[in-house]
Amino acid sequence: MPLEIVTFGCRLNAFESEVIRRSAAEAGLADAVVINTCAVTSEAERQARQAIRRARRERPAARIIVTGCAAQIDPARFAAMPEVDQVLGNREKLEPASYADDTRVAVGDIAALRETAAHLIDGFDGRARAFVEVQQGCDHRCTFCIIPLGRGPSRSVPLGEIVRQVRALMAAGYREVVLTGVDLTSFGADLPGKPNLGQLCRRLLALVPDLPRLRLSSLDPDEIDEDLWRLLGDEPRLMPHLHLSLQAGDDLVLKRMKRRHSRADSLAICRRARDLRPGIALGADLIAGFPTEDEAMFANTLALIAEAGLDYLHVFPFSPRPGTPAARMPQVPRALVRERAQLLRSAGAAALERALASRVGGRAAVLVERDGFGRSEHYAPVRHALPANPGAIVTLRLAEATKDTLWGEAA
Repeated sequence: MPLEIVTFGCRLNAFESEVIRRSAAEAGLADAVVINTCAVTSEAERQARQAIRRARRERPAARIIVTGCAAQIDPARFAAMPEVDQVLGNREKLEPASYADDTRVAVGDIAALRETAAHLIDGFDGRARAFVEVQQGCDHRCTFCIIPLGRGPSRSVPLGEIVRQVRALMAAGYREVVLTGVDLTSFGADLPGKPNLGQLCRRLLALVPDLPRLRLSSLDPDEIDEDLWRLLGDEPRLMPHLHLSLQAGDDLVLKRMKRRHSRADSLAICRRARDLRPGIALGADLIAGFPTEDEAMFANTLALIAEAGLDYLHVFPFSPRPGTPAARMPQVPRALVRERAQLLRSAGAAALERALASRVGGRAAVLVERDGFGRSEHYAPVRHALPANPGAIVTLRLAEATKDTLWGEAA
């Protein structure tokens, strides 16, 4: 039976799943299922446990390996599951030797790491765009977040290794690359000369002139550097789409989250992005029902969607993570958390519908992801009937919009 990898969570995990695929193949691992977990919410962990049980039912003879952030943070919990054969930490999962060894639990001290190794990947199974890890870990301590315990301190990949990775992906036919990391905007602080993310992007585009599209994963609004702002305004190959880690729209909630920006900062950043790049698409992460959040505080977050002009939302119902300061704060009732999350999602769906409708009549360069579907430079979902292979970029006239998708025709 073939190796199967089940991936939860962020784009960084998607990148690392490809590293796992190659590391396991190098070790000769075949009849196995690797579950690459996420620990952002308790729901993500529940889904991972569900996937583990399903994998054992469907493949009773396979070796079941559990890794990722949830496994790094609480390896004993997964090792105690009778379906699991092996638990690997976030560092160990990237090493071929881990898959040649039958040690039941191999999870090292992630906090001790000071470097992140580059991994040369020439393709992503079933994906039209490629992810490139440029940064790992996080030095911030937001009160709700457990990810630093799963990823360790912030550390960056040197520019030369990033350029080699992107060139390999270009040679394999990829035309869009997404730079990713745990705290992407902290890139470079640990490297000689302390290059920032904007400098990385400019040098990367200069050194790989044939790369048509460069996209960024989630950005901390407090850390967007001036070089990146300038690049956004003058480099068309940097996609007109930013996803911001805003989390809330109320100043007291942001303070209790230990975020480093205010509501006014969020609005100013969105205005600046639009001034530099008219028509840019903006997305954001928002948490519903953070501890102590009252109706007025929630109303401020809900109003932020329209005031900031957000197009895409990732809404997370607050989930208390053991060991975090927020887990010890007065909690909002779970039913109310779910209700507020649904209100945010509904507002986000309406915002997306308006944003898509506003693009009707224009043109878009669409990266084809699968037959009849792709995403524009603004990350808008576009359906079409053109004969185009995944990975191709086609220019379409946007003729119609539904609630969540555009329809494109030959331009």
